Amino acid sequence: MITVDDVRAIAANLPRSQEAVVRDSIRFRAGRLVYAAFSRDETIMGVAFPKEERAAMVAAEPDKFMLPRKSELRYNWILVRLDAIELDELRELLIDGWRMCVPKSVAAQVD
Repeated sequence: MITVDDVRAIAANLPRSQEAVVRDSIRFRAGRLVYAAFSRDETIMGVAFPKEERAAMVAAEPDKFMLPRKSELRYNWILVRLDAIELDELRELLIDGWRMCVPKSVAAQVD
């Protein structure tokens, strides 16, 4: 199962990435924008994700992905079950989410 430490190891290498605790929940942000956040029990992670692709992702892999709460549907966000993904998939989701939150010149620094 993916853990907060797995996310920390990836996020540590992303420019402008910071870890914060907000209301007992661990979040990773680039500047003021959050690109990843854990549920309090650390079993589910929200990650920045294009709204227009979200429904298709949930429909294709409902065992891995969920829609956020109705109040959060307006954001570019998707929920991921951490026991259902592998490290490579986590890395891709995190880096893509981070790229949505930083300038293109900064995003170009990471493969």
